[in-house]
Amino acid sequence: MSKINVTEKMLSALREDISSRMSERRLLHTLGVEEMAARIGEIYCPEKVNMLRAAALLHDITKELTPPEQKEIVERHDLEMSRDMQEAPSTQHAFTASLVIPELYPDFADEEIIDAVKYHTTGRADMTLSEKIIYLSDYIDCTRTYPDCVELRDVFWGRDVKNMTESERLAHLDTVMLRSFDLTIADLKARNKNISRETAEARESLSKK
Repeated sequence: MSKINVTEKMLSALREDISSRMSERRLLHTLGVEEMAARIGEIYCPEKVNMLRAAALLHDITKELTPPEQKEIVERHDLEMSRDMQEAPSTQHAFTASLVIPELYPDFADEEIIDAVKYHTTGRADMTLSEKIIYLSDYIDCTRTYPDCVELRDVFWGRDVKNMTESERLAHLDTVMLRSFDLTIADLKARNKNISRETAEARESLSKK
């Protein structure tokens, strides 16, 4: 559970700072994820909307760093890249972003925010609600035009989520998450890319539900 109270003032300052750290294209995506996380959060956990918005703003803060820069961050923390991360460089930024949040943005160094950022690319087994929302928001934000992203966005919003019961909403979210992992795994297989152990475990965890 988040232990910090994220205010609008904090979010405004964070938004201004990250805008100087990323390209215009990356910023547009990041703001899109913030908007999507707020929309989904208002339905699933309105008390956590500002925390989710913070995680969304922070999720790609190291995305545009070079592989050597990503590696340096990990080594600076006396850690090592997992084999999965080494074989899938596009997932490294989630890990490195989670490491630099306490350094660059100590006001947001909250376990719930950090974990939502850390697992927003691969997922993991038994994801929390916050992790699912940030993962999904990154996948279906309205700047995404890839066919898989459009499909998943339509699947999620194609139902009247607001008027579902709580159990129906949670089941719907899990169904959409499972579909997202199926799409991701199919795409990785088609491109002969490595499938992260965490992604496989995330899918297995949901399928057992």
